[in-house]
Formats: sequence, C-alpha cells, structure tokens
Amino acid sequence: MKDLIYSIVNIFRWVGRFLTSVRIWTLNIAFIALLFFIITAIGSQSTKKVSDISTSGILLLSLSGDIVEEKQNSDPISEVINEKLGFNTLPTETLLQDVLDAINSAATDDNVICILLDLAKLKSVGLNQLQLIGQALTDFKESDKLVIAAEDFYPQKSYYLASYADEIYLNPMGAVDLHGIGTFRLYFKDAIDKMKVTYNVFRVGSFKSAMEPIMRNSMSPEAKKQNMTWLTVLWNTISKDIIRERNLDADAIEIYTENIPSELATAGGDTARLALESGLVDGLKTREELRNYLVTISGRNSHGNFQRIRFNNYLNTISKSYLDNGLDEPSVGIIIAQGPILNGKQPIGTIGGDSLAQMIRNARTDSNINALVLRVVSGGGSVFASEIIRQEILEFKKTGKPIVISMGSMAASGGYWIAADADEIWASPVTLTGSIGIFAAIPTFEESLSAMGIYNDGVGTTSLASFLNLTRPISPLLKESISISLRHGYDQFLNIVSEGRAIDKAQVSRVAEGRVFDGQTAMDLGLVDKLGDMKDAIDSAARLAGLTEYSAHYIRKPLTVKDEIMQIFSGKITDWLLSVALPPSLLTLAKNLIMPIQELLLFDDPKGLYAHCMIHDLSL
Repeated sequence: MKDLIYSIVNIFRWVGRFLTSVRIWTLNIAFIALLFFIITAIGSQSTKKVSDISTSGILLLSLSGDIVEEKQNSDPISEVINEKLGFNTLPTETLLQDVLDAINSAATDDNVICILLDLAKLKSVGLNQLQLIGQALTDFKESDKLVIAAEDFYPQKSYYLASYADEIYLNPMGAVDLHGIGTFRLYFKDAIDKMKVTYNVFRVGSFKSAMEPIMRNSMSPEAKKQNMTWLTVLWNTISKDIIRERNLDADAIEIYTENIPSELATAGGDTARLALESGLVDGLKTREELRNYLVTISGRNSHGNFQRIRFNNYLNTISKSYLDNGLDEPSVGIIIAQGPILNGKQPIGTIGGDSLAQMIRNARTDSNINALVLRVVSGGGSVFASEIIRQEILEFKKTGKPIVISMGSMAASGGYWIAADADEIWASPVTLTGSIGIFAAIPTFEESLSAMGIYNDGVGTTSLASFLNLTRPISPLLKESISISLRHGYDQFLNIVSEGRAIDKAQVSRVAEGRVFDGQTAMDLGLVDKLGDMKDAIDSAARLAGLTEYSAHYIRKPLTVKDEIMQIFSGKITDWLLSVALPPSLLTLAKNLIMPIQELLLFDDPKGLYAHCMIHDLSL
C-alpha cells in the first residue's frame, strides 16, 4: 500500500514538472515572439519616418487631447503595438508647434489639397494657442487652398477655431455651443470644519484667492471683481474674433448667447437650424453627405472614402521647427517651463527648481548658445523653487547673453517671479499674468484626532519644540514667525518686480496684492514689455544678441536610464481603466474634486511659502 501511494505521488509530481516546463517554455516563446515583433515594428517605424506622402489628398488636421507646449514622455512600444494591431488610439497630448509646422508646410505642399479640421477629441487648450493656430490657418488660406470644418457638434473652443475655416458644416442633429466663459471652483470650508481639520492660512494680498476654497464657502467679492475684469477681456476677444472671421453683425454673438430660448423657439427648437440661420455655419450635412462632398474635392480612395492624409503621418514627412541641427553655429536656445513649480528635479509637465535651473545653467555654459528664450506656462508654486530658478537666470545674465521670457496662456505668481528679471517679457494679449502675492497653508489635525479619542501630549525644551507637528496646534510663536516670514517674502516679491521691471516699488504695490491681468493690461502697467508669440520672442532675443544668421532649437532635459525605462513601461493603462470604469460625467466630477486637493498635496516648499495662481478651471 505504501508503494502504491508513493507511485501515485511520483506520477502527480512528474505531471506537475511537465506542466511547469510547458508553461515556462510557452511563456519564453511568447516573450521572444513579442520581442521580435517589437524590434521589427520599431524598425519599420523608423523607415516610415523618412517616407513621403505619395498620394495627394485632404490633410486631416486632428487636434486630439490637450494642446501643450512640450509633450510628456510617451510610451513608444505601446504606440507601435497599437499601430501594428490596427488600434485607432488618439494621443492624449498634441504639441502646439507640430500643429503650426503641419499647417505651414501644407501651404506649399502640392500633395495637400485642403485642410479638414478634426476637432471632436480636442480637450484642454489655451485661447492664445487657438489664436496661433487660427493665424496659421489664415496664412494657409493665402495659398488659395480651402480650410473646412465639419463636426457633429461644436463645443465652444472647437467652434472658435472652426470660425477660421472657409466653410463650416454641421450635422443636422448637431449644435453650436456658445455660452461665454467663467471661472468656477469648489469650496471646502464646511467640509473641512466637519472633518475638524484646522487649516492655518497666511496670505498677503486682498486679491490672492488661491486659498479661498479652504477659507470660504463662496468666492470673495474681491476675487469676483478681478476675475470678471479679465474674463470680460477674454470673452470680448473671442466674440470679436468670431464676428470678424464669420462676417457677422456686431451683436450676433450676444443675441445668440443671451436670447437662446427665444432664438431657439424661432427655429422650432432645432439647434442645427438655429446655427445655420445665425450664420455660424455654412451648411448642414449628414456624415454621408459630407463624405460625398469631400470626395468631389479629393477623389475617392480604395475604401470608398475621400483621399486623406492623416496628421500624424504627415508630421513624419516634414521638417519640424526648433530641432537642434548639430551644427557649430550661433543659436537661440529655447526652454519650455510648463506646469506647477516644485522643488528638486521634476518630469516634463512640471517645473522643477533644480531641473530647470540645471537646464538654464547648461545654456549659460554652452558657447554655441548666444541667447535664451524661456517659454513660461505656469500658475506658479513653491517660492523657494521659483527663487532658485530666478537666481540661475541672474547668473545667466552675467554672461552678457540676453534672456527673453515668452509667456503662454498663463505665467502668474511664481511664473511671474521667475520672469521679472529677464531682459524682455513677451506675452499674448490674452495671457493671464501678474498675481503678485504669496501665501502659506498648514493643516493640523488635533481636533480630528480628539474626536476619535486620540490625543498628543509631551514636553520640550523650547516653545518651538513641537514645531510643525501636525497632530498639535501651531504655537502662537510659530504663527507669528510664519506671518513675519510671509510679509518678508511678499516684500521680496515686490522688490524683484520693481528692480527687474524698473518700476517704482510703490507703483508695483498698487498693482500687486494677487491681482491677475490679461496681457494687454499687463503691458500697459509695465509688467510686460511687448505683445507677440514665441517666434517674436526668439527674433527679439537674437536681435538683442546681435545675431543676423542663427538657428533656434529646444533645450531638452536629458532622459536618465530610469526615465527611459519608465517611458517604455508606463503606458496609458491607468487612463484606459478610468475611461472604461467611469463615464465622462463622473470623470469630470472626480477631476474637479481631486485637482485642487492634488495641487495642495504637491506643494513642497521648505518654508511653506507659495506664489501660486489657481485659475486652472477656466473652460473655453
């Protein structure tokens, strides 16, 4: 009996070893096959990039995801696999300069018959970015080629860009959404009180509203006043641009937005008909009617559709702007500073005090770089990190090389702190800037813990011994010290602006206190030198450096081995799971709830002082 049991056990053991061997060999073969697939795919991808578009057609200008100044690290393996497997994945970010380069190249490309705007997946975009793309489309139309916009539905930001097209078509079941702009935030004071969290808030500036969501349950009158000022400037710009491009009556947009119920009733409740009768679109076309119309322009492809050239494919065939040509010649360096300002080294999409300072230092010591343009797109953040960057800018200026700031959609608070000492500051008329003020916010949880029967007690050698122990109240001595430090930091901010902009300190004080300004107003106040885009700033930097023949190129943060590994294996799994698990409405709600809290959690200033403007929820 014992021998029988032993034999049975041996049989199962042998079967187990066999199955384990089969499993290991199968996984190894699958891994080798996948590795071979990736290598061959990447190889074919590299050859594709040097190919040409051999068939003429309509350039499908797909603006998908967020329009950014610098793209975050992508996942090249996922992109290759998706393409080879035929998955129609759209990028979560589109580089602004890629869009401009494609439009400019298409103007002189005989293979491009016209441009068709594809705006269905457009997400976050700045008004200044839309204006730049619109101007590029205007220049493109001078080549006697059409720009066509055709959508089932036009959100406001999409319609603004579509207004630059020669022809705008709308699905008969669609609509044009024009509703104005606003800035609305969630306020958490009651929730914080219910959780018995003690938030110790210190700020300087009547208009510094970054901390209002935790101090109040509503927007303060001061914040409403200043927000309404710049919102009105931006909305007037949007309205005037649409009226100009569509050749509408001066009050057409006001009538459409303010009298929508009566206007819609006149159109029998038909939103598409209302858009047509209001002159916002040129025609109503079903998808099939649109395809047939586009076929008459471009011809029919093998799939029975119109001849098209996809945006991403077209990018692989053109020369892109501001890439390092490797030549030993005078040049203007371009550094993108985009995102919240934090300490240390930070990835793309966030401004690291150490990482940005290092890039400026590299430009300072590079003999081939004769001038520098710093493109700032930031609402600020850590005062300490901002000052580290500013100190490096001052060192750069000691070389005699000019440094010029080019402001994007926003360059406020800490974003202005790092800009103030530049030789010149350029902004667009709709840039949001200023917000000269600082704050400190320190939560303590002694009451939250006591509600659960948890208490903190002990002794120390001084009144400051517990320091920032978040389980204890902040001592009056420490509160007073933080207030004094905050006032000093604000005074330092005023001095930086006064000296950097050559403006009397008293005058700076009158326009400070956290006020936000549009670019035109900021120039009138002396906070900005000139209005223009990044190309204008580059030309000016070259002129200041005395350059007549030069190149301009991006200075990129070099990827470490860790960065490259993360780039390969990060992918978009989390975004995909969220999109599958949650409907868009819940995702929007989650984003609105999480974003302000996430920004506060990111803050890491060693002194707890921040120059940050939280106007992140402006929706076009």
